[in-house]
Amino acid sequence: MLKIYGIKNCSSMKKAFDLLNELGLAYEFHDYKKQGIDAETVKKWLDEVGQGLILNKKGTTWRKLSEEEQQTALASQTNLINALTTHSSLIKRPVLETASGYIVGFDEEAYRALK
Repeated sequence: MLKIYGIKNCSSMKKAFDLLNELGLAYEFHDYKKQGIDAETVKKWLDEVGQGLILNKKGTTWRKLSEEEQQTALASQTNLINALTTHSSLIKRPVLETASGYIVGFDEEAYRALK
């Protein structure tokens, strides 16, 4: 079964839910705004797909961090995991966990290939 991570009120998430439903793919939704996200899961994502895909530097949450906070977050994987679990909006959405790995961000072609 697929597991999709993100927040409910997000345009990328809405596109992902709509397409998964259209394709008839069953999924479990983890709302990390409400449920939080644990360091172990974030570490797994970083190890598998890298910080370039997981860390959303384009969002307002990243831009609201001070230069010092950004530098601290990027200084080590431990610091980055701490930043991502503390400020879950820094995580690019959605993160879709599939049997063969992760799809980060909404990618219609990749979703359709799951069928």
